[in-house]
Amino acid sequence: MTQSTADLPLVIDAVARVLRPLRRYHRHEVHGLEHVPREGGVLVAVNHSLASYDGFLLALAIFEETGRIPAGLAHDRLFQLPLIGDLVRDANMTPASPQAGARLLREGQMVFLAPGGMREAIRPEAERYRVSWADRLGFARLALRTGVPVLLAACPAADDIYTVMQMPWTQAVYRRFKLPLPLAWGHRGSPLPRPVKLDHYIAPPFTPPAHDPYQEEEQVEAFHRQLVEGMQALMSANAPLTSID
Repeated sequence: MTQSTADLPLVIDAVARVLRPLRRYHRHEVHGLEHVPREGGVLVAVNHSLASYDGFLLALAIFEETGRIPAGLAHDRLFQLPLIGDLVRDANMTPASPQAGARLLREGQMVFLAPGGMREAIRPEAERYRVSWADRLGFARLALRTGVPVLLAACPAADDIYTVMQMPWTQAVYRRFKLPLPLAWGHRGSPLPRPVKLDHYIAPPFTPPAHDPYQEEEQVEAFHRQLVEGMQALMSANAPLTSID
């Protein structure tokens, strides 16, 4: 369940107090806020870093610019964890499902999701700045069925907050148990995040075609391909030029 309307201002204030120091630490900026619709259902698709909080920085910037309160879809397992489950609920997040996403979008809400999920977050350093959405068609299907635009928001430098090693057992554990157990390190080999500058780049909205139930699979595949290509172009064009420490 998402937070009630009455609770949200208090929740936002609490979350913002945590995020603003991180925003200063990473000198976070957002480019393309003019593309964010001021009303109506919209799906915001972001890349998933190991740090994960970069998506929350984007949500805060959008709230401050537009007054819109994003709702998030997150993996079920997060809500099952002690303490973390309460935190993600307080951040206006909902267990991800097509039904939950459709309900929020039809209510006219802005819905955040990371199509690559934790699988994308734990990809190794050699795969930085690459989109791992090849078989993740659900978000394209959701946009098609609800008729809402999709905003692609890329933050390539988020992949530099931590270095993730290529470990076969990490991928095996995730595939079998959906548990992310990466071998990773941050600033000067510590668990602290590197103070890399984070910039989000928002592309103009991608509008799905009119939904044809008899041609849905073809429509989903074509729209998904368009979104993946658009996100990869956004990531590649804005990837950092300098190396990490």
